[in-house]
Amino acid sequence: MIASHELRRRTSIPNPSPQGGGGPHRLCSNFRKLVPKGGAASPSLPRGLGVGVRRTGLRLLLQTFLLSLALAAPASAAKIDGQFRAWLQTDLWPQAAAKGISRKTFNQAFDGVTPNLNLPDLVMPGEKPSTPKVQHQAEFGSPAPYFAEKTLAPVASGGRARAGQYATALAAIEKRTGVPGSIVLAIWGRETGYGAATIRYDAFQVLGTRAFLSGTKRDMYRSELLAALEIVQKGLEPKGAMKSSWAGALGQPQFMPTSFLKHAVDFDGDGRADIWKSAPDIMGSIANYLADYGWVKGRDWGFEVTVPESVSCSLEGPDRGKKISDWAKLGIARVNGKPFPANEAGAEGFLMMPAGRHGPAFIVTPNFYVLKEYNTSDLYALFIGLSADRIAYGDHRFTGAWGAVGGLYRSDIAAMQRTLHKKGYDVGGADGLPGFKTRRSIGEWQEKNGMAATCFPDEKLMKAVR
Repeated sequence: MIASHELRRRTSIPNPSPQGGGGPHRLCSNFRKLVPKGGAASPSLPRGLGVGVRRTGLRLLLQTFLLSLALAAPASAAKIDGQFRAWLQTDLWPQAAAKGISRKTFNQAFDGVTPNLNLPDLVMPGEKPSTPKVQHQAEFGSPAPYFAEKTLAPVASGGRARAGQYATALAAIEKRTGVPGSIVLAIWGRETGYGAATIRYDAFQVLGTRAFLSGTKRDMYRSELLAALEIVQKGLEPKGAMKSSWAGALGQPQFMPTSFLKHAVDFDGDGRADIWKSAPDIMGSIANYLADYGWVKGRDWGFEVTVPESVSCSLEGPDRGKKISDWAKLGIARVNGKPFPANEAGAEGFLMMPAGRHGPAFIVTPNFYVLKEYNTSDLYALFIGLSADRIAYGDHRFTGAWGAVGGLYRSDIAAMQRTLHKKGYDVGGADGLPGFKTRRSIGEWQEKNGMAATCFPDEKLMKAVR
């Protein structure tokens, strides 16, 4: 729920890139400027000198360079630490106090906290934000690896085991919220492996760092940080229990703090909504979140389908819905050959092609978009739907194959989005992520220019759209 889920709408917990903050890149770049390619002598060391002398000079140069880094890095970190402490007291504290946070709670939350400069996608003081080349979250990479059997299988098998273990609780949860147990379990399994994942970050360090140094989501993280303080102030969780992912998502459902305040529930009746250790509270909170966002009881999430060439992939999107029976009249059919269920045929459905013509296609229901309120990625919502089906009906995979897509940098896709926007297309923003508005805009541009619509960016298309 990047959540607000507010980040993806929250966020699973892959480890941040070891190159978070760009440090290693800078070191290598600076070193290449000082040491000529191939280890040749420095300009300050004439070639007439012997090899040994030149090597000694190079060694001294390298030692001096590394020593300067060792001395400069702590000083730089110390400067940022000082700026962070000043920001806490002069900027954040007045707003926290206005929201009813006590000085005691505030001081406890940030006692010993310093910025974690190893987190990805930070912008250091004096720098300007830019579209990152690397995609840190798996949901926005190439689709095929995301649906690898080694990832799907543990979620499905673990879900089936817990469906029996928590049958009574899941039945009560579905009765109250309308959300099937298989959906709840699939989310729990995807987010934290049913509790197997280590949630090790201090939420106040993560949220504080990002509220101070995030390039594009600073205001969002500020709101989440204030919500985290509210959780402690109200006694809902002690400061020591506030463990999060690298993006600041809390507990096993990976709720951002604002989502915890809105959607976490005490389902086991002990007086506390414990999303870290209580299975009933974890499952009940996930279901309550989906119900609050409009889960439609009795409807499926969607169906894998075949889409004939006569149906344009540019018809995709939650704002271009039709009765599922009308989609069927256009020649769209379920891959298993069965008709659409009678209770679904007369209801609204939406074409969804996450890789355009390069992957599986789906007719999805409004519940698919409720899953996207938990995490804004199409692939995430598909993963949850497929895993839930496997938990409920047995193992299977999507019939359609994923093509070789997803190899472009986000910065490249963002450049193409800006170009399409200038041409009058609604791409949904130049964030470097090929969402449905970008995909269908690509298809519309291709059709307008006499090309077969594929509805997905590739290197050839990047050059053509300029």
